[in-house]
Amino acid sequence: MMDLQKFVDNFHTMTSILSVEKRDDDRIGTIRIEAANDLYIRAMEKVDKDGNVVFKEKFVPGSSYERYMKKELNFENFCYECAIKKKPVHAYIRPERYTFCINLYMMPLAIDDPKKAYCSYSQEITFEENVDAMSNISAKTSSNVLQTCIKLRSTKNLQKTMDEVIEDIRKICDASYCCVMLTDFNDNTWSVFSDALKPDSGIRSIRELKSENFVDYARSWIKTLNGSNCLMIKNKDDLEVIHQENPAWYNSLVAANVRSLVLLPLEYNGLTLGFFWATNFDTSNTLYIRETLELSAFFVASEIANYQLLNQLELLSSMDLLTCVKNRNSMNNRVTQFLNGEVQYKSLGIIFADLNGLKPVNDNKGHDAGDKLLKDASQLLKFTFDGCEFYRAGGDEFLIIALDKPKEELEAKVKALREKSMIPGKVSFAVGFYYDANGGDIRIAMHEADARMYEDKKRYYDRFPANRRRL
Repeated sequence: MMDLQKFVDNFHTMTSILSVEKRDDDRIGTIRIEAANDLYIRAMEKVDKDGNVVFKEKFVPGSSYERYMKKELNFENFCYECAIKKKPVHAYIRPERYTFCINLYMMPLAIDDPKKAYCSYSQEITFEENVDAMSNISAKTSSNVLQTCIKLRSTKNLQKTMDEVIEDIRKICDASYCCVMLTDFNDNTWSVFSDALKPDSGIRSIRELKSENFVDYARSWIKTLNGSNCLMIKNKDDLEVIHQENPAWYNSLVAANVRSLVLLPLEYNGLTLGFFWATNFDTSNTLYIRETLELSAFFVASEIANYQLLNQLELLSSMDLLTCVKNRNSMNNRVTQFLNGEVQYKSLGIIFADLNGLKPVNDNKGHDAGDKLLKDASQLLKFTFDGCEFYRAGGDEFLIIALDKPKEELEAKVKALREKSMIPGKVSFAVGFYYDANGGDIRIAMHEADARMYEDKKRYYDRFPANRRRL
């Protein structure tokens, strides 16, 4: 047998020799670091500025890698693919728990040993992401990911195109299910952005899950990933690791008939947007699947971040931020849709509601008090006219559009609003209501409702002349 230490000392990069125990059942045996050069040992034992260190113990040749670090499924899969299956491995890793990136290369070694298989492990550490290393992928992966990128960048309907892309990725992985899930841990919410399901697979889409606790599973994935950009579970042994570390999630996986899974966080500018995964994939092709999903996740996250930003900008341009109802610009655009015949409706109800007493509150109590009055007013309208469209038409004026609502229902709501407006010291509105059972022209409906609102306003000032303002 060759002198492993002498062999590894010939490398000018951080290099070690790894061995994997041979087993008859295709399970991953004990992985040992048999030898390592000084560059490798110094790098692994070095404590960074944040107090992080890769090796928790001093290096002893021939020891299990778990002497130095926590059990790492991705590392074990790399070792198995290289040493046992004799496949070269290249990966670019950006572990969040460390301040550096790792560009690693593994090559199978032809060493005659009935009990162990061997491979070399060389790595380069950088403190900034290396684009060249990230793009050093197989031609097959490049072709597939390039198609994904072109589809996403050229679309005008991201949702539809994302569905196509996720189905393509599901087929590449030969997976039963593939999903992109968005999360908001601040609001404790989750949603499925896109998913693809293999017919007759026996797997259900998580769209069918109604449990709000699912976001708790997603939150636990961050801890389970432990700073890694990918988690790959390909057999019962890997599932057992999850059983020990995350039993609640393990139970949900077993209940969902999940036998294998690859999970990736969707991250953009340091923020976790959600997660991307495939279940019950072709475990004989793990390296290719991992490489494809890692790079695809990069572009998927970028497109989703851009999509969310555009939605936020559109929301900001269309919403009145004080009252959280749509603004006058949105109202005008909506009216244009009616006039262009883009809105289908059978009956139309229009309510104008003008907030009474805003100017005296602003003058006597300050604009903070006036802002609070406006917020309370919008909340009252949304509570009273649930299921309708709301717009802030002006400073103290609101428009409510009610499509295909019974006249009696709307009349009862208007009456309830007027009764609430009679309570001293509470929010008070002047209200104008117009209803057309045949739909009709929205311009006529708005004109009539506005005129009736002003009549109601005059009656209010007749009762409270001290609050009179110029109409």
